[in-house]
Amino acid sequence: MKLYNTLTRKKEEFTPIQDKHVRMYNCGPTVYNYIHVGNARPMVVFDTLRRYFIYKGWDVDFVVNFTDIDDKMIKRANEEGVQVRDIADRFIGEFKKDAQGLNLYEYKTLNPRATEHMDEIIAFIKDLVDKGAAYPLDGDVYFDITKAKDYGKLSGKNLEDLQSGARIGVNERKKNPGDFALWKKKKEGEPAWESPWSEGRPGWHIECSVMAKTLLGETIDIHTGGEDLEFPHHENEIAQSEAHNGKDFARFWLHNGMITVDHEKMSKSKGNFFTVRDISKEYDLEVLRLFLISSHYRSPINFSQEVMDQNKHALERLYNTKDRLEAALEKAQAKESPDFDKDVAQLKEEFCQAMEDDMNTADAVSKLFDLSKRINQGINEEVGKESLKKAKKVYGELAKVLGLLNKEEDQVDEEVLTLIKEREDARKNKDFARADEIRDQLTEMGIAIEDSRDGTKWKRI
Repeated sequence: MKLYNTLTRKKEEFTPIQDKHVRMYNCGPTVYNYIHVGNARPMVVFDTLRRYFIYKGWDVDFVVNFTDIDDKMIKRANEEGVQVRDIADRFIGEFKKDAQGLNLYEYKTLNPRATEHMDEIIAFIKDLVDKGAAYPLDGDVYFDITKAKDYGKLSGKNLEDLQSGARIGVNERKKNPGDFALWKKKKEGEPAWESPWSEGRPGWHIECSVMAKTLLGETIDIHTGGEDLEFPHHENEIAQSEAHNGKDFARFWLHNGMITVDHEKMSKSKGNFFTVRDISKEYDLEVLRLFLISSHYRSPINFSQEVMDQNKHALERLYNTKDRLEAALEKAQAKESPDFDKDVAQLKEEFCQAMEDDMNTADAVSKLFDLSKRINQGINEEVGKESLKKAKKVYGELAKVLGLLNKEEDQVDEEVLTLIKEREDARKNKDFARADEIRDQLTEMGIAIEDSRDGTKWKRI
């Protein structure tokens, strides 16, 4: 399998440090609000990579952290008159609801909170100070970027240029303008922890380094995140981790491209800022997942209602194939269909080739739709039952790699039956307007209904 490594700016053959055991770290959300569509992209695309490794039979340790102490969190807690932990608990809970809708939690994911690792953070900083790579200053502690080996090697930034072009911050006594905070002295109204330097809290960069080391080891296989984190966050993670461990921090760095909304940068001021929760009010989040993997992860993508509608209808087609396949299996004849089997096997191979070429989910999704089309053709051709069984297995496996077609049919059927019963009651009560509304709602769900003497029948469109 080849992956594009931001560190080397080229595709490289990926093999884990430990045979068939991958250790991955993805920078997670700062839990002061609902996650937005931009937050969701790295979680979905790198969850898909994790799924492919599992499909190959590998074990995966996958960490998505929660930043639960931060300036934004403190600001929100003060505005609401509550503790920072209250804000964290609330939005971690909301994140998990969105994650479930995006089908992120089918496999085990470790979700450490920065505040749960304060002892390790303080010990890590103390080691950097002892080694001369960091220095205390008025209760704060800063990392000295001149002590980092090859600072700028991830982002391609030159240390001299960074030094000469940097603005002097609030604290002009830092050794270098680019030195970053490992520990921040407490300000009025802030939560704080005891340390050798002051009552205070950690900087953002150090939190990820410590959680990655604690849960995955000193050198990890893959570190992932949005390309906006490449500098300074990931660059600083490398600097402090390698100064502390004396080893490579991560062998592969994978970064996803950014999302625009109607071809404009997403921002609250422009009114085009969408949370995953906002989107869930209009679309099943499985539609959002399909949208997020329908482009190559390194490419920028554009979010719009038109594109979401297209993905909604595309997902319905995949589910319709699944339903047709189930129905066809019940009446298929016991015979062999070798040409059909060969086509299914070929599409499976092409799907895997796409995933192994730098996780090209765009091509992988395309192959799933090709398989859907071939299955429908096979049903029309009345291929044999054993062939349909094998096709069903492959179809389910490939969809699972992409995190799709995970809805339980019983849950969908129950919702449909509830709406049909409500419509029948409306018709009995001569509330034809409500009955028409429900018919329209069912149509939007991809359900066609037919009234007859025997009652109302339904099928997927």
